[in-house]
Amino acid sequence: MKKMIAYCGLDCEKCDAYLATINDDQALREKTAKLWAELNHAPILPEHINCEGCRVDGIKTVYCDSLCAIRQCALKKCVATCGDCPDLEKCQIVGMIISNNPGALENLKRNEASGMDTPLSEEVPSEI
Repeated sequence: MKKMIAYCGLDCEKCDAYLATINDDQALREKTAKLWAELNHAPILPEHINCEGCRVDGIKTVYCDSLCAIRQCALKKCVATCGDCPDLEKCQIVGMIISNNPGALENLKRNEASGMDTPLSEEVPSEI
């Protein structure tokens, strides 16, 4: 499995926060911060747009690190991705991602079939 497939099945390598981080692209950080601030009605600044992927060690956006219910659930259940969870098909937490991004479900099913490892150097946070 690709290490850059997120817990929810999205491909982190296609995320603007990831791309801005690995390419040190300040213009993309600014564009992404503006878009995400508008979409989320939140004060998201360019300096918040740094992420190396949600399943790998390294920097993450505040949302991905602390607020993403999908990531927190996967860490709590000790699954590599939602594809390893027996509740995947009926899960309301990841359901919105899957319903809006059919490729995410394909990634999760593909990764489940490949027998992917456990989460990459992640520990369950003490507070969820």
